[in-house]
Amino acid sequence: MRFCGKINPREHIEEVKNVLGYRNFQEYCVQYNLIDQSFFIEDLELYSKLNERDTFKIQENYLWPVISDKYDMAGIVNNYFIQDLWAASLIYEEKPEIHYDIGSRLDGFVAHILAMGIPVTMIDIRPFPAEISGLTMIVDDATSLRQFTDNSIESLSALCSLEHFGLGRYGDLIDPEACFRCFASIQRKVKRGGNLYIAVPVGKERLEFNAHRVFYAQTIKDCFHEMELIEYSCAVAGHLEKKALGSF
Repeated sequence: MRFCGKINPREHIEEVKNVLGYRNFQEYCVQYNLIDQSFFIEDLELYSKLNERDTFKIQENYLWPVISDKYDMAGIVNNYFIQDLWAASLIYEEKPEIHYDIGSRLDGFVAHILAMGIPVTMIDIRPFPAEISGLTMIVDDATSLRQFTDNSIESLSALCSLEHFGLGRYGDLIDPEACFRCFASIQRKVKRGGNLYIAVPVGKERLEFNAHRVFYAQTIKDCFHEMELIEYSCAVAGHLEKKALGSF
């Protein structure tokens, strides 16, 4: 029986290069922060040889080595990306005078809506990073939606936010019923004929404390029994699966 021991990455660098090959070795350099062994030095020397602009010559005091991006994809297309586009496109079709939101992604979904020229009022228990044109910000707990009168909201969204309520993750109070009380509040606040867009994790029902809850799809439908379900779609592995209402 033979065993492999843990090696010091710098002491056996040539062996590692031979085993991994060029591209995998670059990933190895990222993992162990081996900047001086990565492509960085080679690229630096080549750039210096080719550059003829004095103001853009390499200067040691301005070096900023980044070796983690060379083989990355151009961006990330995940379930959050898909859900943000899904909801934003539906809201664009409706074009409400003002849209309301509970805790969705500021740098994704909310940005999409603002770019459409639709004003957004957003409530989040966390402080906002900056003043943003077109965005009215309310820093508060949204469980009861006491900030709004009943039957007053034409268009409301909550994308991957409601499943966190009452778990303390974002500084809110521990309350096992918080998300369910918010479901009831939403039904009181959205006016007749208004639109609600929500996204939550769906699967075998469980709590993954303190990250989030996972719901049965039927649980969500039952909790919003005062409203009519128009569309049920799922973001799965970076693409959208539209499903018929008969799937319940």
